Amino acid sequence: MTGSKFLVESDHARVLVECGLFQGHAKLRRRNWEKFARAASDVHAVVVTHAHLDHCGYLPRLVRQGFRGPILMSAPTARLAEIVLRDSARLQMEAARHANEHGWSKHRPADPLYDDADVERTLAFFDPVPVGSEVEIMRGTRLTLHHGGHILGSAWAHLTLEDGTPWPSPAISAAPGIRCCGPRSRSPAPTSCSWSPRTATATTTGRAAAGPSPRRSAGPWPAAAPW
Repeated sequence: MTGSKFLVESDHARVLVECGLFQGHAKLRRRNWEKFARAASDVHAVVVTHAHLDHCGYLPRLVRQGFRGPILMSAPTARLAEIVLRDSARLQMEAARHANEHGWSKHRPADPLYDDADVERTLAFFDPVPVGSEVEIMRGTRLTLHHGGHILGSAWAHLTLEDGTPWPSPAISAAPGIRCCGPRSRSPAPTSCSWSPRTATATTTGRAAAGPSPRRSAGPWPAAAPW
């Protein structure tokens, strides 16, 4: 699976589950440059199940397009995702610089999909949540992360919408694309570390402080530079 994204919509909430980068063939990678399917500012929250690039690598691009809600994940996933996103930005910036120096891109100039500044803005929206505890994303919309057993910090997400509808439903969770992030073997007991922006070091237990969303306050951030 690559470029994983599932937009869950109800009457009052829009939650994006996974925000991954397309990888592989050029035809797939070009999809990363397409505008998100709907206005990024209309998405209320993002849930990330684990820190692989194809599940979190599009986050800085989404923030550049106007997303300003909480990005919910386990604390270990937040620590790993910071490393992954910083590395992804560095590689894209290096590729753009090389293309401009050697003229192999049809774009003049060649730009990275996102850069270090986009990652810094994105990290401010990280909002780690405890695994196994139900948290309210918006009024009536609740999230529970369960141990996933995929990589360190991985989880599978269970949403309950405001009318009580669960997501994924039994029918959806039978699909291969969903099941790959579902429960496998239980991972070790949760770590006691929490995520700290820009340092990715263990601090005290707790979630990142913030607000305009019911879960956190974010921004205001400077407008992203045009491509």
